[in-house]
Amino acid sequence: MMETPLPDLEAILLVGGQGTRLRPLTLGTPKPLLPTAGVPFLAHQLSRARSFGVRRIVFATSYRAEMFSEAFGDGSAFGLSLEYMTEETPLGTGGAIRNAAEALTCGPDAPVLVLNGDILSGHDIGAQVAMHVERRAAVTLHLTEVDDPTRFGCVPTDDEGRVTAFLEKTPNPVTNRINAGCYVFTRSVIDTIPAGEVVSVERETFPSLIEAGVPVLGYADASYWLDVGTPAAFVKGSRDLVLGRLHSPALPGPTGEFLALPGAVVSPEAKVEGGSTVGARAVVESGAQVSGSVLSDECVVHEGATVVDSVIGIGAEIFPGAVLRGAVIGDGAVVGSGNELLAGSRLWPGVVLPECAVRFSSDV
Repeated sequence: MMETPLPDLEAILLVGGQGTRLRPLTLGTPKPLLPTAGVPFLAHQLSRARSFGVRRIVFATSYRAEMFSEAFGDGSAFGLSLEYMTEETPLGTGGAIRNAAEALTCGPDAPVLVLNGDILSGHDIGAQVAMHVERRAAVTLHLTEVDDPTRFGCVPTDDEGRVTAFLEKTPNPVTNRINAGCYVFTRSVIDTIPAGEVVSVERETFPSLIEAGVPVLGYADASYWLDVGTPAAFVKGSRDLVLGRLHSPALPGPTGEFLALPGAVVSPEAKVEGGSTVGARAVVESGAQVSGSVLSDECVVHEGATVVDSVIGIGAEIFPGAVLRGAVIGDGAVVGSGNELLAGSRLWPGVVLPECAVRFSSDV
């Protein structure tokens, strides 16, 4: 097997979703651009794709499309050539792939990598492409195993690795092997997707290809994989990158207990650990405890505050004695002293919680 795909491999990156499950973080920023381990989330995907030989990527955009080109430009900073194709109305996964394919330059028999903009994966993209090319597949899907497959598309395969069915979220999965959201298409197969129509590859394209008997393969492995669609998963992804559990060429510093961006001020008497990121010009005062969290630029965690597995928005302020565990604090919000925000708490941007306004326990 080839260790890396062809050097002129092209890719499509699906980044059209609104990221509603991550609100309020995504009210002003698309999910794929959220700061993750110190850089926009997509920087990790772009740098990994580049490391496997991808040189040109077409962004399939919809929600706040202009922000992607503002963030990444022509891609030269990553050694990539980037193009942007915007859907005026969302076209579904299949429609988005078909629309973006208009900007591809490769021939009908070439493999095209398709990536989802909300997945962190450590799998060997080169091996997946090689399997696809060697076996002349129509599509080759990356498959991974999860503990709870009911939340994902379930993908059974036969002994030769051919996909036998594509079962979208079902309460009684026949396998714990799921669609991991990275595909290799033969270019001519993309061209069979109807143009300008709303199409789901999961519900329409893949099942129809399987029914037609063309080779749809599953590339299964057990490497790191995470869908960052929820606040808890987003925090975990950033934490794992900082701790080095998943390698990323885009990480802007060494792996370790925490990553501090330029201008961050962390008191020697503060305890910052667990793969936390401290944003640019953010402040963590003496006696504060921060673990496994994402502190955005210019936020302040005052003395004696506790922040665990949480996201603190840009310019937000956490006052002394406040306790946050699994919380999301919007940009510019203020959490007054004595507040206690536990798992699932979300504070919208600019909201000010006065002293002891919210508690989950009686002790102060």
